[in-house]
Formats: sequence, structure tokens, C-alpha cells
Amino acid sequence: MNSGRTLAVAGLLLALATVSGAFGAHALRGHLPAARLELWETAARYHFLQALGLLGIGLTLRGLDTGMLRAAAALIVAGIVLFPGSLYALALGAPRALGVLTPLGGLAWIIGWVLFASGVWHERLRE
Repeated sequence: MNSGRTLAVAGLLLALATVSGAFGAHALRGHLPAARLELWETAARYHFLQALGLLGIGLTLRGLDTGMLRAAAALIVAGIVLFPGSLYALALGAPRALGVLTPLGGLAWIIGWVLFASGVWHERLRE
């Protein structure tokens, strides 16, 4: 993803994270068991943090547009879909089998952040 697309997606994901957090705090509280509400809150927290990170990648791409950074952005987005996405679904009562997606999202984030660090480091060495 290029800088403009990454920034736009980050903005949308941040808005969605804000809505998700508010929905959990106001609409779901009292309607879900505590354990499922905790899943929702965990999903919203990681969703928000990773979307903020994606914003940082988008800003970095403005001055340093490399394949590694673009791949990092795509992996962060995939991780947001998989990790919090599966936790949101589980909190709402989806089958537990969906939980296998959660660690795949975490793995996407790890690889994405390693690619980001490697891309920035590699460019720093070239200077």
C-alpha cells in the first residue's frame, strides 16, 4: 500500500476502533458475560494500537517508500482483520474454532513490524 492509501486505511481503522470501544463500553456492557466483554475490550485495545502503528507506517512511507514498508502496512491490516476481528466475533458468540485466526493475526503483526524495522534500518545503512 502506498502512503496515501495507508493513511486513509489507518484513519478508517482508527474510527472503527473508536466505535468498537464505545460499543463495547456502552451497548454490550450488561448484555455479555464478563469473559466475552473482556474479549471485546482486548480486541478494541489491540485494534486501536495497531491502527495507530499503521498511521505511523503511512507517515514513514511519505519519505521512505520501500517494498518492505508497503508489505509491513499490508500485514498490519491483515493482522487487524484476523486478531481483533476474530476476538470481536468470539465475543459475540461465534464458534470457538474461529479462535485459530487470532494467533495468525498476531503473527502477521510480528512479521509486519519486523519488516518495518528492517526496511527503515536498511535505508538508514544506505545513507
